[in-house]
Amino acid sequence: MPRSLVTIDLGAIRWNARTLAARVAPAELWAVVKADGYGHGATPASHAALDGGASALCVATVAEGVELRGSVAETRIIVLGPTADEDVRAAREASLEVTATDERIPDGLPVHLKLDTGMGRWGLSELVSPPRTVVGFMSHLATSESDRGFAREQLGRFLEATAPDAGRAVRHIANSAAALDFPEARLDAVRCGIALYGIDPYGRDAARFQLRPALRWESDLEQVKCLGPGESTGYGRRFVATAETWIGIVPVGYADGFRRDLSGTEILVAGEPAPVIGTVSMDAVAVRLSGRLERGTPVTLVGDGVTLEQHAQVAGTIAYELACGIRTSPGRGTRVTRDD
Repeated sequence: MPRSLVTIDLGAIRWNARTLAARVAPAELWAVVKADGYGHGATPASHAALDGGASALCVATVAEGVELRGSVAETRIIVLGPTADEDVRAAREASLEVTATDERIPDGLPVHLKLDTGMGRWGLSELVSPPRTVVGFMSHLATSESDRGFAREQLGRFLEATAPDAGRAVRHIANSAAALDFPEARLDAVRCGIALYGIDPYGRDAARFQLRPALRWESDLEQVKCLGPGESTGYGRRFVATAETWIGIVPVGYADGFRRDLSGTEILVAGEPAPVIGTVSMDAVAVRLSGRLERGTPVTLVGDGVTLEQHAQVAGTIAYELACGIRTSPGRGTRVTRDD
């Protein structure tokens, strides 16, 4: 039997795509479904996004694109990461569009030239003379969520460098944050990943952009016990009871993606907030209860107002990392998709 259940609401992804497409129009919405759709399932998320108005799909690697092509026959699939020489043939056979991040431009493939305008990762320092196979020009914003001034500098560099080719190829630089809140960066197309799944790229509340979380994570209490004064739970005795304290043990831990640094966050037990106490183990986590509850009482780790953004604040990370880290496998957890 599974220890927990992850449910993906495809209706929410469809809604988010529709909301984003309307917000960025007349720019196209390109759905980023890399990393297995940020942990939501690349194939079902792709179909939901396309149904909601996305016109293309974006992945990180040729392997991801080839796998996706098996279920998405006609849609444009753009590989955002660099393409190794040995992957060019596979990309060609799968009719993928690839990204050139240096002077090596693959033959016989639609290519997007990537310009490094300030991210300091993949990309050309300056654009080469584009061959006929170039269908797009792109860059990546480093601070769209935190420093709009630097983002405008990047946009300015990009627009200046690509001005001679404006209109002959698609220009795209905006990620989720820029698509939502930086209109001048939308250009011809935007690449939305995290917002597509109903998660705020700013780490606050996606509902302010009319976006709906697509991921729900549930489990139950596997054991309930009462700690006496001086008794503890978990490795390192990080929680020691000072009075009689009821606790519940949930069969989920960092091996499932509920990270060790989520000690102190809140989840729901029987619909009521319950703080995570002690050290998160590989396969279990303890929560403090308001009183005695029965084994099997439902637990909500994400959902019903408990968000990945809130957990990320406790862990000192971003919700992207938490979403990508939730793991399901036989005997450990199950992921299902719901289409409302």
